Amino acid sequence: MKKAMTDFTVNGPTCPTSPKRKETIQLAHGGGGKLTRQLIDEIFRPAFENSELETDHDSAILEFDGGSLAMTTDSYVVQPLIFPGGDIGSLAVNGTVNDLAMSGARPLYLSAGFILEEGLPLETLQTVVNSMQEAARQAEVKIVTGDTKVVPKGKCDGIFINTAGVGRREHSFNIHPASVRSGDVVLLSGDIGRHGMAVMAAREGLGFENPIKSDCAPVSRLALKLLDAGIELHCLRDLTRGGLATALVEIAQTASLSIRVEEKAIPVRENVQGACEILGFDPLYVANEGRFVAFLSAGGADRALEMMRDDPLGKEARVIGRVEQSPEKSVVLTTRIGSTRLLDLLSGEQLPRIC
Repeated sequence: MKKAMTDFTVNGPTCPTSPKRKETIQLAHGGGGKLTRQLIDEIFRPAFENSELETDHDSAILEFDGGSLAMTTDSYVVQPLIFPGGDIGSLAVNGTVNDLAMSGARPLYLSAGFILEEGLPLETLQTVVNSMQEAARQAEVKIVTGDTKVVPKGKCDGIFINTAGVGRREHSFNIHPASVRSGDVVLLSGDIGRHGMAVMAAREGLGFENPIKSDCAPVSRLALKLLDAGIELHCLRDLTRGGLATALVEIAQTASLSIRVEEKAIPVRENVQGACEILGFDPLYVANEGRFVAFLSAGGADRALEMMRDDPLGKEARVIGRVEQSPEKSVVLTTRIGSTRLLDLLSGEQLPRIC
C-alpha cells in the first residue's frame, strides 16, 4: 500500500476507561510519518490484504501473460490551489506519473476525478484543467477517463483531485526497496525542499526576497532514460511527503540495511535553506515533487550520474551516500561538521496539505 495514501491519522482515546469514547480521525498530522504508517498497518492493510498490495511500493505491479503493468492512485488537497511553480492540476498529473516511474514503468494513461466546491470560479477551474493538459503533454500520458462531483460551499477547499495511473513495465529489473544491496550507491536527482517551502510561503503570504518555486515536474523521462540504457536500478523513490529523510528511512527499514549519507553532498538552494532556518523546518524532511533517489551498484554509478546530469531535470544529480550492512534498518547522516546524526520517521509531518 502506498506510503502516503492519506492525509489523516488516528488519534486514540485519552481516557481508556471510558467505553463511550471512540477513536477518531484527526487532521493534526499529514502523510509520511509514524502515525500514517500505523493507520495503514492497523486498518487498511488487514482489510485489503492481497499479494499485490503487499509489495508496499509506490505502484502495484500487475502481472499478465506476456508482460506486466503498474497501477497507482493518489489524491491531492493542496492549499493554496495555485503556488509558485505549479498548481493542484500539474501536481496531480506529475505526482501520479512519478509514482509509476518509481516502479520502473512507462506512464501511459491517467484518470482524473474532481470534487468541486460550490462557488468555485470557473476561471480557477479552467486554469487547473489547462495546467493538467500541459503537464500530461509534457509527461506523454493521456487522461482517458474521469468524474466530477460538486459539494456544498464549505465542504471542500475549492478543488480536490484524485488521479489514478497505469503504466507498462518494459524491463526485467525488480525495482523495489527489498532489492537494495550492501555496497549500493545512492544517487539524488537534484536539490531538495523547494516544493514544500514554495507552498508554505504562498499559504502564509510570506514574501522572500528571492522567491521559491516548486520543483513540480515529471521525472519519468529521467528514470526511463536510465532503464532504456540498460542500467540495473535496484530501487527508485520519489521524495514527496516526508522528503528525502523519510524516503531513505522507509527503504532502509524494508531492506534491513543501513544507509549512510553525507549532508554536504545534498544540494539545498540558499533561499530554501534560509526559509527553513527562519521557519524552523528541516530541509531533509521537506516535500519535493520533482526529485527522486536511485539505488544501484557502484559499478554503474558513474554512467548513471553522467546520463542524469545530461538532462535538465538531473543537472544537479550527485552521489549522496552508500548502503552498508549495519546498523540494520537505519539511516546515518554525516553532518557538515563531521558528526553523525540518526534520521528517523517524524511523528507527523512538518507541512500538511502540500500535495
